[in-house]
Amino acid sequence: MNVPPSPTGTAAPIGAAAGRSLRYLVRVPMLLWHLLVHLPLVLLLITPPTARLRVGDEPFDHRLIRAWSAGLMRVFGFRMRRVGTPLPGAAMFVANHVSWIDIVALHSQRMMGFVAKREIQDWPVVGWMAQRGETIFHHRGSTESLGGVLHEMLARLRGGRAVGVFPEGGARGGGDLGPFHARIFLAAVEAGVPVQPVALRYGERGAAQRTVAFAKRESFFGNFLRLLGEPARIAEVHFLAPIAPGDTEGRRRIADLARARIVEALAS
Repeated sequence: MNVPPSPTGTAAPIGAAAGRSLRYLVRVPMLLWHLLVHLPLVLLLITPPTARLRVGDEPFDHRLIRAWSAGLMRVFGFRMRRVGTPLPGAAMFVANHVSWIDIVALHSQRMMGFVAKREIQDWPVVGWMAQRGETIFHHRGSTESLGGVLHEMLARLRGGRAVGVFPEGGARGGGDLGPFHARIFLAAVEAGVPVQPVALRYGERGAAQRTVAFAKRESFFGNFLRLLGEPARIAEVHFLAPIAPGDTEGRRRIADLARARIVEALAS
């Protein structure tokens, strides 16, 4: 039942605080169970003997990581909604970047090795999962590091694996989509693999993009705790029309086309 606001306007904040407290009471034990029970089970099952097992057309370890990621999204109150179909095999997935939870949302739908900033390695839970999820870590501002990242991406794509990137180069507070850096698309061009744009939306029609994003000067831990207490909402992953090799010439044109398709999906 909704509590009507008082003349001083204090009832709404009190009700919101009570709702957040209740969500923490429910979700903190769920998070601990997911970390202390489900995570060790995943670790026990991801072993060399199981590496060759497959579930349908997907490696067994990929299915486990996807399932664990989907469980973590549910702990945070996100109900996943997928639109479209992710490409199989070697492909580069490019997405808009809202928050740290983007990687978890994408891993819940399709296993891919992300290019992410090196600092993520030190983040609790997410850093460990990023390493297990074949993340390629990049030291921002380092030309040498970027060269190594492109080399590793090319090797993985040529080996038939998928990689995922956030071409904006960083999260932007959940506002307008920033320009895409074209250089990161070089690996897809040289490997001759398709690029599939992916639009990430939180809340109905993306209404919660700014809520999910990092607030100004908000740390990872602060964002983590805040999202844990947020109301339940939809998280949409839109796998858009892929850009096949040869569809357009040059990495700049591919970057612009991928960005245009994501902008269109976010506005729909």
